[in-house]
Amino acid sequence: MTGNILYLHGFASAGSSGTATHLRNMLFEYGVKVLSPDIPVRPAEALPYLRQMVAEVRPDLIIATSMGGLYAEQMYGTPRILVNPSFHMSRHLTFQGMGRREFLNKRQDGSRDFKVDKEMIAQFREVEKTSFSAITESERAIVWGLFGKNDKFVNCQPEFKKAYGTAHFRLFDGEHHLNDNVLKKEIFPLVKQILNL
Repeated sequence: MTGNILYLHGFASAGSSGTATHLRNMLFEYGVKVLSPDIPVRPAEALPYLRQMVAEVRPDLIIATSMGGLYAEQMYGTPRILVNPSFHMSRHLTFQGMGRREFLNKRQDGSRDFKVDKEMIAQFREVEKTSFSAITESERAIVWGLFGKNDKFVNCQPEFKKAYGTAHFRLFDGEHHLNDNVLKKEIFPLVKQILNL
């Protein structure tokens, strides 16, 4: 079987992240293509950009980590794996403080840093207002939430369970950022199950 997976990275990251590369390598032999765009920094640009991409690409599965999970949750109609989703980016950034941040991975446009300001936080707040807005039983059947037991950055387990129930809620032995072991043991088997590989 061939198919398309859309991977949505976390905050201050890029489509060139190690997670995207590992997913691509693991799924290559199955003929599955992993698309991993650089998500626009500004939420007001990011959400429409990703919605358009999903409409055009029609991925068989979306895998999203951290901030990517905030956006992916709203891509209704497509199977989704949300790993350590950060549904409260506005609150998180408010506590972390504003100012310049360096990207953790290489961006396609060559950008090295960006600025967190009040406008960005306000835009995240607007995006968050539409979270969990179109959940049906059929949506609950195609969304999985995976949460690291030792995640010290984000804990949105209660929100996920309230919205999507516990049938597809899973805890794994890991932290906020994924590593090869978690990808092999937790993500890869689930991807194979969902895509019937």
